[in-house]
Amino acid sequence: MKFLAHFYVVIATIFLILVAALVFYNAPYNIVFYTVLVGQAWWLFTVYKVLTDKYSTNKDFDDWYEDHPVGKE
Repeated sequence: MKFLAHFYVVIATIFLILVAALVFYNAPYNIVFYTVLVGQAWWLFTVYKVLTDKYSTNKDFDDWYEDHPVGKE
């Protein structure tokens, strides 16, 4: 995933935290409702952008995990 895809995921997470904070502090219903709608639209946009990202790698399943290579030490 490129940096731009990470940005979309961070913004989606901020929307989720914002909705939780608005509900906790008893914000007016219409503000919470529209924040949820915008957050859901952003989430769909994020999924689209991440899935259509032009990312490629030369790793395969033989490489296993990069932080813990199995059998390649």
